[in-house]
Amino acid sequence: MGATDPVLLLPPSEGKTEGGRAPTRPGAFATRLGAARAEVIAAFAATTTDPVVAAKVLGVRGDLLDRARMAMAALADGTAPVRPAAERYSGVVWEHLGPLAAPQRRRILVPSAVYGITTAADPVADHRGKLSASLPGVGRLDRFWRDLVTAAIVHHARGRTVVDLLPQEHAAAVDWDALAAEVEVVRVAFVRADGNGAAGHGAKAVKGRFARALLEHGPGRATRFVWDGWRAARDGADIVVRAPV
Repeated sequence: MGATDPVLLLPPSEGKTEGGRAPTRPGAFATRLGAARAEVIAAFAATTTDPVVAAKVLGVRGDLLDRARMAMAALADGTAPVRPAAERYSGVVWEHLGPLAAPQRRRILVPSAVYGITTAADPVADHRGKLSASLPGVGRLDRFWRDLVTAAIVHHARGRTVVDLLPQEHAAAVDWDALAAEVEVVRVAFVRADGNGAAGHGAKAVKGRFARALLEHGPGRATRFVWDGWRAARDGADIVVRAPV
């Protein structure tokens, strides 16, 4: 990363590419978060042995539930194949973000119920879990991870600007006051034409395209961003990306 390159906080996606290969290297936070990850994975695996409980904890049913239970069991026993996070996540945001070079992958941080946080370059197994879920012995996952995730962001950003592109669920895993005390934070809101929060496919698509623009040009040129009628504007130190009328 260059000295002025921003670090982006992006959410993972529920959609994930299957498969992968055996891990050959640890991720950026494997040492820092390894013990906490093992605790969470063990709690998920124990909780999801019962299909009824698993459906409630994981929020899926049918084939998705079967896949999720198998994935969590493989994570727990160490047999889960991995892919870089940028290749594992296949949702709308990541689809519109597009291919990433290795340095760009290292500039993206992804909060996760299972991993706490990873870079987009880190090896990630197929998995499912929400930060709003609670697990026996662990508690609510956003609270469990908050201090660890915040410290990891500070360590990784090393004084660079951190750009927040997270939805509420994932933002809850960050202590924003503690983060802002250590690094510059720029928060981005995606809103409808009437100013209310935007959601759905269009908001996710523009988030991916805007993240690509930030990687290539930085937040200093954010107000030049226009895509499919969406436009970015400054709101003090932060940025608002507004849908077309």
